[in-house]
Amino acid sequence: MNANLGRAAVGLAVSALTVTLAACGGADESDSGSDGAVTVGLLLPESETARYEKFDKPLIEKKVALMTLGKGKVVYANAMGDAAKQSAQVDTMIENKVDVLIIDAVDSKSIAGAVTKAKGAGISVVAYDRLAEGPIDAYTSFDNEDVGRVQGKALLEALGDKARTGKIVMMNGAVTDPNAAQFRTGARSVLEGKVTVGKEYDTVEWKPENANSNMAAALSALGKDKIVGVYSANDGMAGGIITALKAAGVHPLPPVTGQDAELAGVQRIVAGEQYMSVYKPYAREAEAAAELAVKLAQGEKIDGIINQVVSSPTSKRVPAVLIPGTSVTRDNIRSTVVLDGVFTVEEICVDRVKATCEEIGLN
Repeated sequence: MNANLGRAAVGLAVSALTVTLAACGGADESDSGSDGAVTVGLLLPESETARYEKFDKPLIEKKVALMTLGKGKVVYANAMGDAAKQSAQVDTMIENKVDVLIIDAVDSKSIAGAVTKAKGAGISVVAYDRLAEGPIDAYTSFDNEDVGRVQGKALLEALGDKARTGKIVMMNGAVTDPNAAQFRTGARSVLEGKVTVGKEYDTVEWKPENANSNMAAALSALGKDKIVGVYSANDGMAGGIITALKAAGVHPLPPVTGQDAELAGVQRIVAGEQYMSVYKPYAREAEAAAELAVKLAQGEKIDGIINQVVSSPTSKRVPAVLIPGTSVTRDNIRSTVVLDGVFTVEEICVDRVKATCEEIGLN
């Protein structure tokens, strides 16, 4: 994945998201989307990760309504981490004759059959956040390898001279999620040759409790005094990792990375328990998905908002919109997640972190 291309073109892609749709260009006048009355099927993978229902869903709904002058609607389903359930949800969307699907796959491989069914029914498919297999029409996500590089660089910065004195643990995401492999690749490109990886895990279903068990096993195998840092692919797992470190009596805590800038993760950063997270501007990703979906439903070209081309094991040269992320530490919480309106200072600075909020000027 060409991160430089992604960065260079992001500005153009994001600005293009604000373009109001004109009359339907290539679509037949009998198409359901020709008057703006499109129906977008939105399938999200789970609800344990706070972002999906707090940010992604309402942002997509808002953008679809804006682009269709209120005539378009979003039909929503959440798979609750169950790949078979998500495939059944696609079947239901097909039966209900939605015009286009936005799918954030639970399992990128197993969803391929459902994507093929949708395409056979004449329904375009936008892969969202994770690159689903099958004949997808477009993809929008963050530059995942770059996210991994951001995490790796932050961990090295936090380790300083300790990078060579002990071992790190790598807590990757689920093998069913292709993003996890990309985060790992990006992080390893920065870390290789500069740290020693003592233990590495692929965390089933990204669950914090599984990361907690893995971390407990790593502590047992390596010894709590030998671990100088932890690469955690996201904030939820970071929470489970930090709980395991505390339970083992590790003090001070080693630097632990994260991703998604979840509220609990940001609060751990304020408290000095988690070193960093990666803030990914969900509004840009959600708006890109909504625009791609509406344009495809209305038979319009999507070339004007594409900034990358990616490939999955089943599809080559998939048009994509990729967006970079930003490292969030104690130093820049106000200028990232607060400035963008993701969280207010009041939401972050609850009683248990109020004193540390004041220490870092977040009050």
